[in-house]
Amino acid sequence: MRAEARPRTGPTAPGGGLVFRAWRAEDAEVALALYGGDGGGRGLSPRVGPVPDLAAMRLLLAGWIAEGGSLESPAGRWAVQRVADGRVVGGAALLPLPPGGEDWEVDWLSEPGAREAAECVTSLAAWAFGHGVTEVFSVVRLAGQDVAPVEDAADDVVGDRDGMGWVGETGKYFGQGTRVFRLRPGDLDPAARG
Repeated sequence: MRAEARPRTGPTAPGGGLVFRAWRAEDAEVALALYGGDGGGRGLSPRVGPVPDLAAMRLLLAGWIAEGGSLESPAGRWAVQRVADGRVVGGAALLPLPPGGEDWEVDWLSEPGAREAAECVTSLAAWAFGHGVTEVFSVVRLAGQDVAPVEDAADDVVGDRDGMGWVGETGKYFGQGTRVFRLRPGDLDPAARG
């Protein structure tokens, strides 16, 4: 479903523990730690593969920063910063999925050991739902497609802890096999989940 046009800002974390802010050029080193080839848990979404070095990360960040002004809300890419210590602990994106941009992907990546994944997903989903999106998806590469070893745990991280429900496997997105998880507005209501 297409999102409704609204003024551009960003998601807010319901618990107040996270800030979603625009990426900055000076975030290149921390972004490389997240998206670089040696990072644990990298490359779950086919949208961004492992980034080989700092120069490539700077180039990718420059593209994201430039893209930010042209994306129509609720779409965006954000650095996820922990309020308590000001540290960037992850990256997040809410973007239309190919082909056609009718479905929306929530994509997040946390530094190893960070515990904010569920809060990040809930924030992205609530942001999308507040803009008229009726469901969001997480798209995870199948094993053997440049996925870090932690990918096998993605089902547990995405499905169990973050409240997203398993949909299945498909080749619809990105022209490759992926696992797909979904979240709808009712899934954010603890009473509805029982």
